[in-house]
Amino acid sequence: MTLQELVNRAASLYSDRKAVWFDECNDKPPTFYTYATVVKLAVELTAFLQKHCEQQGNLEIGLYCYPGIDLPSWILGILQVPAAYSPIDPDAPPMLSAYFMKKSNLQHILVENDKINKFQMSHAGFFCHNSSTIEHTGLTLFQMYVSNTDLNSQVDNMKSKHEPFKAATGNLQPGYTICPDQTKTKTSEGGYMDVGQKDSLAYILHTSGTTGIPKIVRVPHKCIVPNIQHLKSIFQITQDDMLFLASPLTFDPSVVELFLALSSGASILVVPNTVKMMPVELSAALFRHHHVTVLQATPTLLRRFGSHIIRSAVLSANSSLRVLALGGEAFPVLNLLKSWKHKKNKTSIFNLYGITEVSSWATCYKIPEEVFSADLRTDLPIPLGSPLLGTKVEVRDTNGSAVLEGEGQIFIGGEERICFLDDEITVPLGTMRETGDFVRVQNSKLFFLGRKDNQIKRHGKRFNIECLQQSALGVLDDSTRISKDAVFVYSGGDSLKALRFYDEIEMLVGKAVPGLLEVILSHSIEEVYRHILKILFPDENQLMNYDSVMKRKLSGNSGENFHGKCIKLKSERGLEVASGLIPFIAVSRGNNFFSMDFNKSFMQPHNTVQVGVEVLQQPSFLHLVTPSIMKSHVQGYETEKILTVMNKASKPNCCSVQQIHAESSDVTMAELALGIRWKSNTRKCVDASPLIVIPSKEVSASVYVGSHSHAMQAIDLNLGEIKWEKNLGDRIESSACISKCGNFIVVGCYDGLVYVLQSSDGEIHWTFVTEDAVKSSAVVDSSSGLVYIGSHDEHVYALDIYKKACIWKLHCEGGAVFSSPCLSSFPHHLYVATLRGLLLAVNPVTGNKIWKSFLGKPLFSSPHCNEKYICVGCVDGNLYCYNHSGEKVWQFSTNGPVFSSPCISSLTKQEIFFGSHDRFIYCCNMEGNLLWKFEVTSSVYGTPFVFQSDNLKNKIFLAAVSTDGKVWILNAKSGTAEGVDKLPGEVFSSPVVWGTKLVVGCRNDYVYCLDLYITGKKKS
Repeated sequence: MTLQELVNRAASLYSDRKAVWFDECNDKPPTFYTYATVVKLAVELTAFLQKHCEQQGNLEIGLYCYPGIDLPSWILGILQVPAAYSPIDPDAPPMLSAYFMKKSNLQHILVENDKINKFQMSHAGFFCHNSSTIEHTGLTLFQMYVSNTDLNSQVDNMKSKHEPFKAATGNLQPGYTICPDQTKTKTSEGGYMDVGQKDSLAYILHTSGTTGIPKIVRVPHKCIVPNIQHLKSIFQITQDDMLFLASPLTFDPSVVELFLALSSGASILVVPNTVKMMPVELSAALFRHHHVTVLQATPTLLRRFGSHIIRSAVLSANSSLRVLALGGEAFPVLNLLKSWKHKKNKTSIFNLYGITEVSSWATCYKIPEEVFSADLRTDLPIPLGSPLLGTKVEVRDTNGSAVLEGEGQIFIGGEERICFLDDEITVPLGTMRETGDFVRVQNSKLFFLGRKDNQIKRHGKRFNIECLQQSALGVLDDSTRISKDAVFVYSGGDSLKALRFYDEIEMLVGKAVPGLLEVILSHSIEEVYRHILKILFPDENQLMNYDSVMKRKLSGNSGENFHGKCIKLKSERGLEVASGLIPFIAVSRGNNFFSMDFNKSFMQPHNTVQVGVEVLQQPSFLHLVTPSIMKSHVQGYETEKILTVMNKASKPNCCSVQQIHAESSDVTMAELALGIRWKSNTRKCVDASPLIVIPSKEVSASVYVGSHSHAMQAIDLNLGEIKWEKNLGDRIESSACISKCGNFIVVGCYDGLVYVLQSSDGEIHWTFVTEDAVKSSAVVDSSSGLVYIGSHDEHVYALDIYKKACIWKLHCEGGAVFSSPCLSSFPHHLYVATLRGLLLAVNPVTGNKIWKSFLGKPLFSSPHCNEKYICVGCVDGNLYCYNHSGEKVWQFSTNGPVFSSPCISSLTKQEIFFGSHDRFIYCCNMEGNLLWKFEVTSSVYGTPFVFQSDNLKNKIFLAAVSTDGKVWILNAKSGTAEGVDKLPGEVFSSPVVWGTKLVVGCRNDYVYCLDLYITGKKKS
């Protein structure tokens, strides 16, 4: 029996039933295919592949796509050739994908049509293009070159990094065959399974590498079909069920999800990957719109919903969910699961365990319903359960002997539950694979303990890296495993999640861990683990080399000259710094304005306040002006929405406190709308905030912004066209700033470098090396031209970008500098906040400390100042206000961490605006009294922005974003909503407004420019 035979049998019985649903979770209605349609499209694809693919031996075909409506027919079409399919993740690093495609010896790759450019750019020179295209299926066939010297050498280089030694008898990697007598596995029949057996393979995957060297895994139909058949019986799947494709295609549980549904006449629901990162939208799709009945998922995916949604939808009293099967990670603790599950909830919950090397699941355990009763203990561990059909499970000690009671390593196999790893040609029937997982055997039940070699027991306490990995998975938006080599922030973490991870670890170990937050934000899980052990067990010799591990290593910078801590890159062409200044205005987050040599003729004549030539040190006192060239046009939007304005009928007294909710009912109607003017694809999340530079000469205004894709883009503000793009050495979260002369932009990078790029074309003028990631955004002193920036190496630097020199650096007493420094002109102070909770006042000329104040909790918020005060937010939920002498004047408390930086603007001279993770936007006066607060639909991470435009009736507005992607336009005086729009992804960037254009980054990989305009008159 094969996977395709299972589907075709079901299709013959249920041809008119809906096989697959695809829901983009937007304004478009969901689409579906019946079983008849899926089979018809699969037959067309099969015929095409049989015609164009050479069938010598077993045929293996790559599939480069995102999940969509056509996915089941594409997979079925490949299987029916017959061929094995190999999913390739378009978001994986190109060299890694090329390595696995080469190592798998894939000759043919099917590429989704709208991913062709991405595929060709990522793998230029690796493949030749077969000109034949597939009608009605959205795919194009590519053929791999038989020989490519460059690729081979790159693959060999990667292989040498990942495979420093061959697996030998006494030093085997998990997943390879282990036998007590160190000989080949013997079976009763002495038979072998051969990878060359015709039409035997179903799919090809690679392991994540969490158990050692990543391995190619070729999975025969004989291995996976028993899994499908047994789980179908255990879960009692029928044609009335709706299953969800929760797993990535490169994660083998996706095979179980697809074929459990399609072999039963049931339906499979598919959503875009971005929706899986949006808990509210995902829960609505699964449980309100499509009534999913069977959900197989990692505990991470379940946790991502959050306790409120789990209780109200997933495990509510009237939930549609019949089966919740959790696997791929350690099972959640029962008391937590019990707190989520409503007393009247009827969902059956299962614990699944398995490894990719014996795809997919090996054991299954149903949680007894009585466990959730009030009288029973819920602190007991959950067993792994019984072996599935055809699967054999053994526990062995270090000598290879069977363990009947006690601890040992688990081995998985079976007569025909066999996969081929890497270059294996034949494998003995009955082979048992080492898992690297240790269990405790008690009363014939297996209880998971952790990974091999990762457990340390000191002073009677057990602490292992799995505890850490599971804590990280608990706060990350990631549905797969996280390896010990993974850096927390690269795995989907951000400041808030890092803080939650920090709190969970301190609860786990039962004591404070100094320096922990900085390590989480910049280093791997293993290094976080080592840092904790160093604090817990300072006398251990094994940790003596920790400090050297933590130092950033700068290597491989060919063609660069090192001068102390500076790297001077030789430009491809001669570069001369312009002697004159370019007149411009620069606008960045939090109402930071920087203008140089602007003449009044450039200003729009109708503005009541003009910028003139005010300087940077008091940026918050510059008014936003609206140049005449910034007229908005309603026509030509990519999308256009008319939004209902919600204003209270009566205006509040400015001294009274007003709480406004997003769902106001007592409203008058105005018609302020936001429409997408343009969006620019950066290929990865955009957490950085934009910098807008408006030159006085006849040159269009530019938006400068960086991305997690390493790309720095300059975009035309009006047209959305990319003027230039420059790839830096790593992820960019730092927001750019403009130099005094206007010729350069300065931006920090995760590779520890501060980049100085030419603003005209992105060419590198200079790079300065720090010893750790630079997430801080630079600030420029317009009198001296010096650039000030912080680093996670716990220093703040003063840089002369014209002399290419570091003027001074200051150690911030053990705290990484995440936020941006703030300059004050009178007195001339530089304010720096650290993740150790220190607020420092520094002399900008000498780098000497003037005063410091310890707030006790990390400061992610950037300090902002006016002529009297400095304000900064803290993760303890407070906004702190100091005078320039270092005396605390007041503090204002919210109900959540404050990552948002305070916004102080001369348009509203007595108000301070900021957001909190308690889902409120706050407005306080300079005495620390609340004027109003507005409740939004999610946490507020970014910094608000105050603006005014005569095109918008000269009202003073406040722009703010919540992390669920909503863009809020509020009346800055009253705090009432004037308009709202929603972007299709999370937002951690801060909005910047120029005229009637709002620019902000989004985690769906795009930078957006929204036009704001009034479409009608007020209605009664």
